[in-house]
Amino acid sequence: MSEIKNEGKTKKLTTKRIVFIALFVALSYALSFFSFPIFPATPYFKLDFSNVFILLTGLLFGPVEGVIVCILKEIIGVTNSSSGGVGELANAIMTTSFILLPSIVYRKKKKTKAAIISFIPACLIGTAVALVTNRFIIFPMYMGEGAAAVFESAFWFAVAFNLIKTSSISLITGVMLKRLAYFVKKYRI
Repeated sequence: MSEIKNEGKTKKLTTKRIVFIALFVALSYALSFFSFPIFPATPYFKLDFSNVFILLTGLLFGPVEGVIVCILKEIIGVTNSSSGGVGELANAIMTTSFILLPSIVYRKKKKTKAAIISFIPACLIGTAVALVTNRFIIFPMYMGEGAAAVFESAFWFAVAFNLIKTSSISLITGVMLKRLAYFVKKYRI
């Protein structure tokens, strides 16, 4: 069995853990197909809840595992991508920036309340990074030379969209966390 370092302790990478992580990759990828726009003026900002399982992985197993699930989901997503992997790269950067703080806080404190409190700065960090990646990666890729003007006109929609997305993912994750943490502990995953 392989071993992974987690907060100074060595944990075994068991079959149960690998299966659970693979399940979260699959669930995250499947949920990415169920996306919908929330602002008619910017239909290209589509909300999906695939990051719930990435954030849950980070909280339950650690930030490294959360990033691994994120990267695996995006690698699988490249297979049916219209962006040639650029959109997936941008999404991996945004998601990683969002999940790291709560994952680290929860690993240190092991308290659901601490994780939920850390969601607030995580939402702000995720939104800020999303704005940067949208401005310099996503918009130029899809909109070419007019990207700066389009981004400027959509700036407040981008802010609102990313705050709504990160907040809703945080809310859903917060509801699921305690039950799943109990399950992982009970079955020693």
